Amino acid sequence: MNPADRQRALDAALLAFRELWQPQPFREIRPAWCERWPALADQLLALPEDAVARLSDDGSAALALLARHVPAVAEIDALSALPEFAGSSGPERNERWAWEIPGRKRRQIEAFAAAARPHGQPVVDWCGGKGHLGRLLALDWQLPVHTLEIDAALCDDGRALARRAGIAHGFVVADALATTAWPQAGQHAVALHACGELHRRLIREGAEKGVGRFDVAPCCYHRGVDDRYRPLSGGLQLELGRDDTRLAVTETVTAVARETRQRDRGMAWKLGFDAWRRAVTGGGYRNFKPVAESWLRGSFADFLALMAEREGLPSPSASAAAEFEGRGWQRRQALMRLSVVRHAFRRAVEIWLALDLACHLESRGYQVVLGTFCDRRLTPRNLLISAHRA
Repeated sequence: MNPADRQRALDAALLAFRELWQPQPFREIRPAWCERWPALADQLLALPEDAVARLSDDGSAALALLARHVPAVAEIDALSALPEFAGSSGPERNERWAWEIPGRKRRQIEAFAAAARPHGQPVVDWCGGKGHLGRLLALDWQLPVHTLEIDAALCDDGRALARRAGIAHGFVVADALATTAWPQAGQHAVALHACGELHRRLIREGAEKGVGRFDVAPCCYHRGVDDRYRPLSGGLQLELGRDDTRLAVTETVTAVARETRQRDRGMAWKLGFDAWRRAVTGGGYRNFKPVAESWLRGSFADFLALMAEREGLPSPSASAAAEFEGRGWQRRQALMRLSVVRHAFRRAVEIWLALDLACHLESRGYQVVLGTFCDRRLTPRNLLISAHRA
């Protein structure tokens, strides 16, 4: 399926099922769909913890469960199936190129480089940090490479690593959101996990200036979005808010048991505070500012007292703190189960966002392929937009 056809079909499907994936159980204790599909809600709320973890991690399995109650949802899984880019082995290289790169990050860079293909154009490595990707491409492709990065210290480190590897690898200290000199016509623009507006600007400006090729793996789509996401391509019916774009990147595959426990406790405590505020004010959910990590290291009673003071609420008693800590954990149990529905659509929302970029390039005369460059266990942000001038 070409990008334009997939975009139209996915746009219509996500619009049709938005009452399932747009409500956030953190904000809405029981989303409205629980009343429309009570058997689905009951099945989810009865799930054991291991099943919740599996379904939250496996979008296809979550969609299959959901399709037993809402059969038409099954089309979402088919629309989310993308081809894998055939990776090339690349030339043999000295291991010195990979100094200072953690193992997982190194494997991501190598997979990206194997999926992309050189075509003789000079390369710009967009928002490349120390230039690890650019350094590998300079070695493998034997082409001029410039890494653009806003942090001068990272550029200095990258130059030192390039000298150590014995390659010519240039660095440009520049703000990717403001520079008018880059990217340039005829270049091959690569970007591995440039966040939000950084990858959107590369595609907008690059297409306008006549970049010859793009290989872009997007990340953190919500960065740079205000209240609403503004599509680059036209003809879309679905409108996404900032929280909808954040849904696309909530999946993680690298958390260790300690991090999972900390995440669960933080969620339960925040839900306990939310329950306290609702009880005190008689109102519904209200946004609150991010919580300092240090506040989550003590007791819940201390946490609740700090939050109440910050939000201008009465200070809770010790008995109230104990009660609302319990409520927080109960709500966390229900939230994780009801969120399986929202997580079932997570990949489809990410693909919708990537297709917006791909179809924008198509409208500017590029031939585009959207696929995956590595297994999601290496990184869930494994989409690759590969485009060249028709």
